[in-house]
Amino acid sequence: MIRYEYIKINEVHIVEQKKIDRINELARKSRTSGLTDPEKAEQTALRNEYRRAVIGDLASRLDNTYIMTPDGKKRRVGKGR
Repeated sequence: MIRYEYIKINEVHIVEQKKIDRINELARKSRTSGLTDPEKAEQTALRNEYRRAVIGDLASRLDNTYIMTPDGKKRRVGKGR
């Protein structure tokens, strides 16, 4: 089984385009002819990696987002706040 890692650039999580293309290729094949067990495992791993990247990107964006309160103070939005 191939293990993929996601790339962090400036705290933004990015899944390489070739991996996204592979996710889509496996999805198409799943709908037409079905997947072998190794392909199903690969699809699950790629989808989980993509989910982690999306969640990581969202968390990073929230950590760098501020809300201006009516009294003029900036309040940071972030994980657990």
